[in-house]
Amino acid sequence: MSGVRRLGARWRRRRPLRTRLALAASAAVALVAVGVCAAAFFVIRYELLHQLDLSLTQSATRVVQENRGEGPQIIAGECRFLSAPACAQVVPADPAADPEAAYLLPVSAPVREVAAGTRAPYFSNVTRFGHSLRMLTTPFGDGRALQVALRADPVERGVRQAAVLLSAVGGAGVLLAGVLGYAVSRTGLAPVARLTSTAERIAATRDPRHRIELPPGPPGRQDEVTRLAASFNTMLGELEQSVSAQRRLVADASHELRTPLTALRTNAELLARADRLTPAQRERASGALGRQIREVTGLVNDLIELARDEEPLPLVEEVRIAELAEHTVAMARTHWPRVRFELEVGPGAAEAVRPGVPARLARLLTNLLDNAAKFSPPDAPVEVGLTAYGGGGGLELSVRDHGPGIAPEDLPYVFDRFYRAEAARALPGSGLGLAMARQIARAHGAELTASAAPGGGALFTVVFGGEGP
Repeated sequence: MSGVRRLGARWRRRRPLRTRLALAASAAVALVAVGVCAAAFFVIRYELLHQLDLSLTQSATRVVQENRGEGPQIIAGECRFLSAPACAQVVPADPAADPEAAYLLPVSAPVREVAAGTRAPYFSNVTRFGHSLRMLTTPFGDGRALQVALRADPVERGVRQAAVLLSAVGGAGVLLAGVLGYAVSRTGLAPVARLTSTAERIAATRDPRHRIELPPGPPGRQDEVTRLAASFNTMLGELEQSVSAQRRLVADASHELRTPLTALRTNAELLARADRLTPAQRERASGALGRQIREVTGLVNDLIELARDEEPLPLVEEVRIAELAEHTVAMARTHWPRVRFELEVGPGAAEAVRPGVPARLARLLTNLLDNAAKFSPPDAPVEVGLTAYGGGGGLELSVRDHGPGIAPEDLPYVFDRFYRAEAARALPGSGLGLAMARQIARAHGAELTASAAPGGGALFTVVFGGEGP
């Protein structure tokens, strides 16, 4: 039995889903068709026999009424013809009382029992005169039984014709079930076939721009397969954006790395011929090589940081944002000695804490401070503010400079990777600092925005929600 199950499971796995669905639908419809035909056959057979039995009962009633006082005898014996009345005979319980003439209908022990009153009336099938007869045996009174018989071959012929007709109908129903099952499977699985074809085409071409065509109709009334196709299209859209972003990142990183790597190779080749250089030239080449190595190292580290979308959970702890801001501003003053940094902590913000990774939050603020310091004039401060807002413990961290500000056409792209405005192309940096800052903010459940500051300059704001990430 288990072997049969395994063979059946193996067969199902090897057959396409469309074939299995067509077979299942066809089998269900065919089973219903065969069941209906079988039920109709039994109903027709029962009704035909029931009508014959009613005719026998009516004939018996008429014979009893017409021959109430007669003894054992053959009353009518012409039932061999279809148009003749029923054969009828009266049989006594005691065989010794039989008439001299032979009976036309068979007399058996059950007939004597009916005559004696020890057996109930019954119907039976007998063969006489070369034909099939339907016979009723019923009490006649005073120890006698009445036997009435009619030709049954018309009923049997009608039953056979009904069987042939219903078999033909059932066979046609099975064929129709097969056709309908195939049509249902083909129509019902058409979106799945399109989905499979699209997935195979994407796998072959590695191009996620393909989409599955969806049937027209309101979104709220789509079936399950259409919703699956719509979800697959949404997934393809996300995949396309991801692939596009990855390609753009690789292209931008390649472009940004090309210049420092070329300079590195040039200085390395120059230092390889150090015997031809003066000490001053060797010192300049060595210093340039060191700066370029640090620049490439910083760029690679930034790329690695950007490749990480989530913060490692083991490093998350409760961070006091005010203390973190004080530490980061102090480090910025050391790194940018010519720029004046001012920190202002508002009421209720000094004790506020948020779950996060301290080093990453410090990197966020450091990137904002470095960006502000690059554009800030020597006589203008970089203003850092930390304020609490709302009743849920929300925090807002702002960094403002008094530089040239952000042009309106550059504002939508300031957080894009490697994007650098025209005014910033001559300044040091890779164009990844702000993109990294936004990624860190979002990983901590905060939102980083940029805007033009009132009176000139740029304003960057980090808003922490009341409940944290």
